[in-house]
Amino acid sequence: MSESQQQPAEPRTPTKRGGGDPASRGRTTIADGVVEKIAGLAARDVVGVHAMGSGFARTMGAVRERVPGGGRGSTASRGVKAEVGEVQTAVDLEIVVDYGVAIADVARSVRENVISAVERMTGLEVVEVNIAVSDVKLPDEADEEEEAEPRLQ
Repeated sequence: MSESQQQPAEPRTPTKRGGGDPASRGRTTIADGVVEKIAGLAARDVVGVHAMGSGFARTMGAVRERVPGGGRGSTASRGVKAEVGEVQTAVDLEIVVDYGVAIADVARSVRENVISAVERMTGLEVVEVNIAVSDVKLPDEADEEEEAEPRLQ
């Protein structure tokens, strides 16, 4: 046979490199701040949660948001503290509830929503969600963030 009449080579099977499932090659680390943002947003989604954080933290957050570059992500994680391990996380929340809501029901809903969101998005097991209710927002009270208007326009 001449070179131009060579038989086609047999199909090659791809060479498999490395071993095991690709998902198990390497580590993924998740920063505390990531879990804090997810938990903060999930808690705010619950009806009856008026705000996150203590009055002082909310006031300082409102000031920080007015400083250029100071408000990045601060509202999402305000009132949230997370400890993240390799496979588990624990979350502490400080919330302000609306007057008239059943606090136990709001806390239960917040806990369920936070656990669901954090576990779904991070794959971490949430071992506990501690909730501290620091205030009740009365219907006739103005928001502290609304009161802090800029002096200059």
